[in-house]
Amino acid sequence: MSRLDSVIRRLTAQRACLGLAASLIEGLDGHVLELGLGNGRTFDHLREILPGREIFCFDRQVAAHPDCIPDPDHLFLGELEATLPQAVARLGARAALVHVDIGSGDEAASRRLGAWLAGRLPSLLAPGAVLISDQPLPQPDWRTLELPEGVRQGRYFLYRA
Repeated sequence: MSRLDSVIRRLTAQRACLGLAASLIEGLDGHVLELGLGNGRTFDHLREILPGREIFCFDRQVAAHPDCIPDPDHLFLGELEATLPQAVARLGARAALVHVDIGSGDEAASRRLGAWLAGRLPSLLAPGAVLISDQPLPQPDWRTLELPEGVRQGRYFLYRA
């Protein structure tokens, strides 16, 4: 598969998972967490499909399109090891939706970060929260949800807290 086809497939899967997650949190109070702002495309999409929700973004540094950068009150900059505890203290366990997009070119390192995150995210989640991730998030208390039609297993991971 060409790299172009691969990115199209990945982005199509991501959009499908975000749409499903948005429908799954209807009626559930809480904000949204975007772990991995990147270029801001997903943040921009979340603003569109969840217009009434506060969205808090996390990244090491800002590299997003200027129109896709959250205001400073909704942006946690730095390593997750430092910013997640800050978010817990400031936001508490009130996230209705978490999108985790932390994959790098190093699959083993990305999987380790996903496992580390799985142990820390519960302190940010509202009961019944939905998580979408590009990495497995091994957490025994979470229920794995069925992926949307057309999204192959292992491309994305969907959970209910």
